[in-house]
Amino acid sequence: MLLDSFQRPLNDLRISVTDRCNYRCAYCMPRDEYTWLEREEILTFDEMARLARIFLSLGVEKIRLTGGEPLVRRDLEVLVRKLSSLTGLEELCLTTNGLWLVEKAGPLRAAGLNRLNVSLDTLDPEKFKKITKRGELEPVLKGIEEAKRHEFDSIKINAVVERGVNEDDILPLVEYGRRNRLSVRFIEYMDVGNANDWHSDRVVPKSAILETIHRRYPLRGWGPTFGRAMGPARRRANENAPSQDYEFMDDGGEVGIIASVTEPFCATCSRVRLTADGRFVTCLFSKDGMDLKGPLRAGASDDEIARRISSVWRKREDRYSEQRLEALHSIQGYRPKDHPKIEMIQLGG
Repeated sequence: MLLDSFQRPLNDLRISVTDRCNYRCAYCMPRDEYTWLEREEILTFDEMARLARIFLSLGVEKIRLTGGEPLVRRDLEVLVRKLSSLTGLEELCLTTNGLWLVEKAGPLRAAGLNRLNVSLDTLDPEKFKKITKRGELEPVLKGIEEAKRHEFDSIKINAVVERGVNEDDILPLVEYGRRNRLSVRFIEYMDVGNANDWHSDRVVPKSAILETIHRRYPLRGWGPTFGRAMGPARRRANENAPSQDYEFMDDGGEVGIIASVTEPFCATCSRVRLTADGRFVTCLFSKDGMDLKGPLRAGASDDEIARRISSVWRKREDRYSEQRLEALHSIQGYRPKDHPKIEMIQLGG
């Protein structure tokens, strides 16, 4: 097993298949100065599949496809088919904004995609348009319905909660999930990338999200006193997963919270990222990554590339979210702009 300096294993690979997106959400998309990758800079499907096979040989068991928006990459089901046939892969997932799911859900499922996460921050059509800068809500909801028809192993809804933007959407999203038997995961607003003008007072903490839900739909493992946990949350089968999941007491499903800001989970993070242009990145908040595309295209063997990956992972010391929390509680405070990062649109979460 390949372990980093804190004894964290490498077992979860996230592949960004493109930096393009059909939305312009402020918490992800940088401003107008962003320069899109040229086509020749982006890994081919064969190159992605080869690198995925190397990562699997080093202990990866789960692959998630991200972007940008992965469904803007033409013929994505071709890549899914290549990846789903790899030995040792236990789970193949995709995170999407759902805009093109009506057309793509069936082909992706047929190609071997197991799980699906759909980003959906509000059910209010006007607010949806404001958040995404250009999107329409109805095609996304129809896409989710189409995905349900194809019986993926799991379909989850991801919602980033930002104070002053959509904290009043928490209960409507919970109710949507309960009606449709979908798990909704709320994500604390994070300082991803460099351009989202993050500030801690815009974070709606996990405790407040849970309190809002619990008042209307009581949760197992959460007490009536604000912010007081009455028992451990039920983790998913993968103990390294970022979400803490809570069951509704009336057996109406579950809800998850990803609390990267207020309850960092760096200690169990086993995720690695591959950007669309072939950089190997060890943390969502990294400022750079190791180039794998260059050696790959120069004729390096699988063993040579595996050695490069292993050398970086063994030295890995990333614990950004823990350090951010420490800084937030310090006298000096925390200044996001002092910590340049790769843009979120290149990493995909």
